[in-house]
Amino acid sequence: MLSIVKNRCYKTTHLLVFVLIFLLSDGCKAKTDVEVGASRIESYLPMLKGKRVGVVVNHTSYVDDSHIVDLLQSNGVNVVRIFAPEHGFRGDHSAGAEITDGVDQKSGVSIFSLYGKHRKPTATVMKELDLCLFDIQDVGCRFYTYISTLFYVMEACAENNVEMVVLDRPNPNGDYVSGPVLKPAYRSFVGIAPIPIVHGCTVGELALMYKGEGWIKHASSLKLQVITCRHYAHDLKYVPPIAPSPNLPNYRSIRLYPSLCLFEATTVSIGRGTSFPFQVIGYPQKEFGDYSFTPESIPHVSKYPKLEGEVCYGDSFLELEDYPPFTFNYFYQWAMKFDNLSDFVDRPKWLNLLVGDDFVLDALKNKLPFEQWEKKYSSDLVRYKQVRAKYLLYPENSN
Repeated sequence: MLSIVKNRCYKTTHLLVFVLIFLLSDGCKAKTDVEVGASRIESYLPMLKGKRVGVVVNHTSYVDDSHIVDLLQSNGVNVVRIFAPEHGFRGDHSAGAEITDGVDQKSGVSIFSLYGKHRKPTATVMKELDLCLFDIQDVGCRFYTYISTLFYVMEACAENNVEMVVLDRPNPNGDYVSGPVLKPAYRSFVGIAPIPIVHGCTVGELALMYKGEGWIKHASSLKLQVITCRHYAHDLKYVPPIAPSPNLPNYRSIRLYPSLCLFEATTVSIGRGTSFPFQVIGYPQKEFGDYSFTPESIPHVSKYPKLEGEVCYGDSFLELEDYPPFTFNYFYQWAMKFDNLSDFVDRPKWLNLLVGDDFVLDALKNKLPFEQWEKKYSSDLVRYKQVRAKYLLYPENSN
């Protein structure tokens, strides 16, 4: 396993570090019998031959020890443009950091940023292409922005008569569906479609849903194909072989991310600036918990972490063996630690965007019993599950 990582010599030092951490912790437990869409090259290579191809890829876009861009070029595919999402093409940018255009030194292909001035490929760039290929590892959460990039790329393809191929990958949070369904008033790049916080779909299934439900503009004109995974079912534990982003370094962080990401809108740290982001909760008051940690600046991972240099006290999930599904309980319990809601939630608009609804703020302001929170979105969740069922490519159960 380690030799494979070393062979990826063109990656940056910082990316190599967190890939190593991932592989040496949970990464070695990945289901080896699951075959991702990108590995089924015989299924999609004929679609690409003789065409000008754009690729939406990042550092997770690997087939064994070959990056998909290198694999395509070695098979004679004319890759004319790389589209870079959040965290960049090589995955070496902090969350929220602007990604700039450039040229990939290894492949010589021009890079167009989809996390800078543009979130959506321009018509000028799309005229260069006959087909666009998407291959990125997702984590199954609405506010993880790769699926918003997918949405906008699909829309650009539909508007410019460019074919779209999605190379599917398993969803490490794909075994359940939970959380509020996005309300239209709170649509943003961290909530692009009316899906719940944990949507229970692979990117291929989401792509079919975006098109089939007419959520993207000109949906009916989009020529879309999904290259499915083999030997995958939604209830299988899937540990991505490469960390999907710098602050999701292992399987534990991926499973806790849907619940703990809401703390990004608060004064509380969830471990950015440590070696265990999204695996702890803390605040600089000793009475908040027995566990302590100190966020520090980590270049290309968390340059300016919240509460940098301050000792935070709170909860640790580092010893968990079973990871609970999405819950508001952590958020609620921590809100109760503060005398004033404004001392806890310092970015209320951001919280509403992450939740996809304003009911959490209202519930806290009006002291709605926690037992009643789920009723606020339960009927929407039932309707979403009915929609989701139409687009599933894989069985819910592996038995």
